[in-house]
Order: sequence, then C-alpha cells, then structure tokens
Amino acid sequence: TVQVARMARTCLEEAITYSRKRKTFNKKLIEHQVIQHKIGEMARMCEAVHAWIEFLTFQLLIMNKEEQNQKLGGHIALLKVHATKVCAFCASEATQVFGGAAYTRTGQGTKVERVYRELRNISIGGGSEEIMLNLAAAQFKFVDSPTLDVRDKRIADLEEEVKR
Repeated sequence: TVQVARMARTCLEEAITYSRKRKTFNKKLIEHQVIQHKIGEMARMCEAVHAWIEFLTFQLLIMNKEEQNQKLGGHIALLKVHATKVCAFCASEATQVFGGAAYTRTGQGTKVERVYRELRNISIGGGSEEIMLNLAAAQFKFVDSPTLDVRDKRIADLEEEVKR
C-alpha cells in the first residue's frame, strides 16, 4: 500500500515538474486552469491516502496483535483498494498532463509511463480489489453472512485433524 501511495505521489510530482517547464499558448502549462484542477485533485487524493496510512500505522503501534486482528483488517483492506484507485487516477491524470510524452519509455514521461504500466500487476499482487472489499464488508459486518472462501472448509478440516 505504501508503495502504491508513493507511485501516486510520483505521478503528482512529475506532473507538477513537467507542467512548470512546458509552455503552451505562450504560457506555462501549470498556468492553465484545467491543469491546476488536475494537479489539485491529485494532491488532495495523495494527501488523503498518506493520512490514512499514518492513522493505521499509529493504530498498529498502540494495539496488541489480537486487537489489531479484530479491528484493523477491514480498514487495511479498504486502504489498499483506495490507494490503488488513487494511484490509477493519478497515473491517468499525469498522462493527460504529459500528453504524448507519457507514452514513451524514455524522456520526460518515463516515470509516469512506468507507473501506468506496472500498476495493475502491483495492485493484484496485494489482493484484488474485489477480494479486499469482500474482506472489509465481512469485517465491518455489512452483510449477514459473508461470502465463504472455499479454502475455509479445508482449513477447518485440517485443524480438526491436527487436534485428533
């Protein structure tokens, strides 16, 4: 999650740097209102993810393991989903700011291109969004009976076998 948040922030920083250098219609790109809105929205979302990470980190420091397991699983799952969506948004918006330069593997848009290309692989590796949302819904008791994982029965059977 922290890696994905850092990738989103990289897109933001790269978009700011590029838009301060690039000129269109006789003024810097950053001076165009639409670019300011894109960068402002990216910054708002990056700051929210950062604050959420800090909040959960603090909770992890003050809670014991049992309390962490009972209370934080759903929050961490939602944070993972949110961070991934923020990174996807920032990569998309930075690509818009860079224009064609964001599609090359060399040059000014190389970092944005790499984030855009690698995001799906990284986000799935941490657990797909649907699985994270399912975990959060179960933890917060949003549903009467959460969707059971087929492995749960097998795990219960193995635990029973170990007890014998």
